[in-house]
Amino acid sequence: MKKYWNWSLTVALAGFLFGFDTVVISGANEPIKELWNTSAWFHGVFIMSMALWGTVLGSLTGGIPTKYIGRKKTLIWIGLLYLVSALGSGLATNPYIFSFFRFLGGIGVGASTVAAPIYISEISTAKRRGQLVALYQFNIVFGIFLAFVSNYLLSGIGGINDWRWMLGIEAFPAALYCLLIFGVPQSPRWLLVQKQDEFSALKTLKLLHENDSTAMAELNIIKTHKEKTLKGVNVFNGKYNKSLILAFLLAFFNQLSGINFILYYAPVILENAGFASSKSLLSSISIGGTNLLFTFIGLYLIDRMGRKSLMYIGSIGYIISLSMISFGFKTDATALFNLIFILSFIASHAIGQGAIIWVFIAEIFPNSVRAGGQAWGTGIHWVFAALITMLGEVVIESFPGWIIFTFFAAFMVLQLLFTHFMMPETKGITLEELQEKLNSN
Repeated sequence: MKKYWNWSLTVALAGFLFGFDTVVISGANEPIKELWNTSAWFHGVFIMSMALWGTVLGSLTGGIPTKYIGRKKTLIWIGLLYLVSALGSGLATNPYIFSFFRFLGGIGVGASTVAAPIYISEISTAKRRGQLVALYQFNIVFGIFLAFVSNYLLSGIGGINDWRWMLGIEAFPAALYCLLIFGVPQSPRWLLVQKQDEFSALKTLKLLHENDSTAMAELNIIKTHKEKTLKGVNVFNGKYNKSLILAFLLAFFNQLSGINFILYYAPVILENAGFASSKSLLSSISIGGTNLLFTFIGLYLIDRMGRKSLMYIGSIGYIISLSMISFGFKTDATALFNLIFILSFIASHAIGQGAIIWVFIAEIFPNSVRAGGQAWGTGIHWVFAALITMLGEVVIESFPGWIIFTFFAAFMVLQLLFTHFMMPETKGITLEELQEKLNSN
């Protein structure tokens, strides 16, 4: 296996911790609410969404260390945040301490959505970049799946304190990731563009290509592009408005699909859909399993069919599945009917938005401003994720299910229009060639 596969997989483990950390709260949701007797507003703001507000901070500021201390060192700090958060959340004695440690984990999640896709995109070949960056997404959904499985297996193991085991067990993979990440090199593009270290950049490129002439040719391409883009490196100077708009809309529609709403509140939604409380955690596993299976398919297709084709498939699937979920809630359809279309929604997400979001945002900004551009796109993503999750408990109590899912379906019609009229295809193009294409005007 090529070294870039090994390194990409190691870095993508940050995605596993991201998926596990963000969704594990779904199993602890009700036990914590009962333990600390919190109101819907307090529970939504401090328990369910606090990690996401940390994610907002991590994503908006993650571009700073990613640019100045490097992708690798940032990824090391991310691992430490995951580790401390898992231990602190599991041992918390009150909702405020719990919220603090969840917030720290959220910072790690947000920063990882900046640093990990950037790193992987910068060590990848144009031909394999989609698959390699999508390894990050695959690990996210693998972490989500194992979080659902872990919650189910640990339910009841510690009595009223089973939620502590659910949250604390993340410390084990976090510690493993912290050890493994030391084995990856710095990004060659970061070394050349930010550190002006041509010798180290070439050394890493030779490890990636195992062919000196190919490595030197890529080094020269990066140098040429660097000379063209070095001046005016602020991502908000007006030159990169097209990329900023594309990143904003993709991230915005990702969350207005309702994906985080369903993942975070899966047991509650399934109970409202007709499942008994005792079966809702088990049924949540089917959500994680479907997500994992169709992410495999998205991973296989992303460099074959391209990003835009997968967005078409996902958008149409979103519209159909969300409309049918709304119909199911409106007509009091059977639990099985609702579950089938909830799983169809998850499949549509996994093969569409889920497969391409981190790939696409990491591709559309030039080397000199990629960290800032990635922070912009992921920051927008997490702001809306935090708002939707914060309001989720109140929305569930205030509106019938069919209205909620009709709302999400309407936004997916707009996403389909965005895909058709605005989104460019980026498969098979080097990062430098892509910037020439996007900024030609």
